[in-house]
Amino acid sequence: MERLRLELAWFTGQHRLRGRRAGAGAILRFQRVRPRGRAPFQPLLANEITPKFLDRVLRALKRWKFDIVSMDEVCRRAVTLPERRRFVALTFDGAYKDLATFAYPVLSHHGVPFTVYVPTAFPDGVGEAWWLALEQVIVRESRISLMMGEKEQRFDVTERAQKQELFTLIEEWLRTLSPAELSAAINDLCKRHRVDLGAVSREASMDWSDLSKLAADPLVTIGNATVNYAALATMKDTAAAREMAMGKAVAESAFHREIGHFAYPFGDRISFRRSHVVMAEEAGFASAVSTIPGIVDTEGRTNLRALPRISWDGRRRSLRVLRVLVSGATFPPVKPTGSMHY
Repeated sequence: MERLRLELAWFTGQHRLRGRRAGAGAILRFQRVRPRGRAPFQPLLANEITPKFLDRVLRALKRWKFDIVSMDEVCRRAVTLPERRRFVALTFDGAYKDLATFAYPVLSHHGVPFTVYVPTAFPDGVGEAWWLALEQVIVRESRISLMMGEKEQRFDVTERAQKQELFTLIEEWLRTLSPAELSAAINDLCKRHRVDLGAVSREASMDWSDLSKLAADPLVTIGNATVNYAALATMKDTAAAREMAMGKAVAESAFHREIGHFAYPFGDRISFRRSHVVMAEEAGFASAVSTIPGIVDTEGRTNLRALPRISWDGRRRSLRVLRVLVSGATFPPVKPTGSMHY
């Protein structure tokens, strides 16, 4: 239904909307860029696009006369008067290795700026990509057991629909846990089902050498996404502030430059609070992005430490849908800055 609604918006011309609702531009959020897998069950497919589709997106944005800009330029345009052309900023979460392998050649060919948000434990090889390990367990196994709270749960999942339902159930439960509880739960699950969590995480992530090569490109902005990529709302405020400050400090030490841009881990409304928006400013970040959908407005009407982003669902392949989303036609008018858009 959502796809049909967006397609209808394109056919009725809503994407040509101008005025305040159209705002200054949009920030696009991508995660993984790699050739499409052939496995029948891919619960994280929504987080992936192919290099070919990324190329199509960039060609389309240029054809539609959008300015493709850096996060520094996003911050400038968000506080100034409207400009003749609207912008799109490209951002990538997770610092996945396939960004260097598959996405960067496409981005470099088009000569466009982009931002990658790095959770600094991952290039160190100690981050835990629990969502990837969970995917691997459910893909491989038909009988799954794990401790949920103080009770052991057992599931028989042979059909794809059953596996998807279980993946969603466990993922949502893990997202509610504190970092220590989550780590204990996913390590227990992986041990039971012989999945090497550390190897899975290291294989998927860029190391510091990969990131240094990207950072040498003036079109690449390195941002931060804490140390361990834990949802801030599951932590005490002192621990959350420490994660933000330490992630920034580690990245600045590694790249010998100021790190001015931040991404809230997971970034939806249940993952961070108003207090974290204040923390981002206190930590010295010029901007902080969420995954709450929306358009960036002009003249300071969008809080720079609670910037909305449009997350592209990798199961879609429609440029018409993308055109409607970046137009701002389907989002409500931006609220005043005091609301923090939260």
